[in-house]
Amino acid sequence: MIMKIWRNPEVRRSFTVWSLFTVCFTVVSAWFDIRFAVAFAVFAFCLLGGFYSFTCRRYERLQEMSLEIDRVLHGSSHFDLNCFEEGELEILSGEIYKMTVRLREQADALMKDKMHLADSLADISHQIRTPLTSINLIADLLSEDELSRERRLSLTRELMVQLSRIDGLITALLKLSRLDAGAVSMAAEPVSALELVKKAADAIVIPMELRSQKLEIRPMQEGTFTGDPAWCAEAVGNILKNCMEHTPAGGRVTVVIQDNALFTELVISDTGEGFAKEDIPHLFERFYKGKNSDENSFGIGLALARTIIRAQNGTIQASNGRDGGAEFTIRFYKTTV
Repeated sequence: MIMKIWRNPEVRRSFTVWSLFTVCFTVVSAWFDIRFAVAFAVFAFCLLGGFYSFTCRRYERLQEMSLEIDRVLHGSSHFDLNCFEEGELEILSGEIYKMTVRLREQADALMKDKMHLADSLADISHQIRTPLTSINLIADLLSEDELSRERRLSLTRELMVQLSRIDGLITALLKLSRLDAGAVSMAAEPVSALELVKKAADAIVIPMELRSQKLEIRPMQEGTFTGDPAWCAEAVGNILKNCMEHTPAGGRVTVVIQDNALFTELVISDTGEGFAKEDIPHLFERFYKGKNSDENSFGIGLALARTIIRAQNGTIQASNGRDGGAEFTIRFYKTTV
């Protein structure tokens, strides 16, 4: 321990200064009274011994702290603070403990992200594999020589449908990844709820006509909030598309717009079968497909809608309506919640 302490330049300087002071004062004191000089020398050496003892104890505690940190860095989840009392070293140990806890939390978060990424990649590969399998089969059929024109056109249409599915999935995943990475800069513009719904409904007007479905918009108040018109339309459009796909031919999708001092609310409902109770808690999870989901669904539209709405200081909830059918309640808050 002596050699370890002596290697510290601070200890060497302190010892040198104290020794010079002791020798000089002892020599000066000896000119007046030898007894006073001896007493001072004994007192000085006692203080030096105390300083040495205190320094040794301090270095022992630092060594203990270093060993604790080393154990934590090598996987130990225990950091014992009971061996440290109040003082500067104890303050340092407390800060180091906070740092190790933070590092452990970050390591756990990284591990969870790693597992989530692995699960997501597995889900994505599964989702893409299904249309790719169909594309491979169609390609094999199209390569046959004795294939009628009608059959070839039918297979070509099916091929375009499968390619469109893959394109839609990749587009949705890119949007989600950009939102997760914080790479999307949301605009802060006045958004009219009525115009928002109309813009979001543009993509489903023709499919609804083909299904003899009706879209009914009930603006109870002229709602306006601050947000990004394009991204809001993307989110609301996904909800409308989901309702359309789960509404039978001749059914109706209704949007009720309400507004107050706190938020602008959109209640979107349909006349379909509604949700199974066990599906409701998982509807906004990525790649989740409920019992009544369409076989061509990827289970990503609702997750994308929720991510966008949350990024716009909003909330979304799903439930079954009183008269049956699905019901989505979207609120865009005018103040931070």
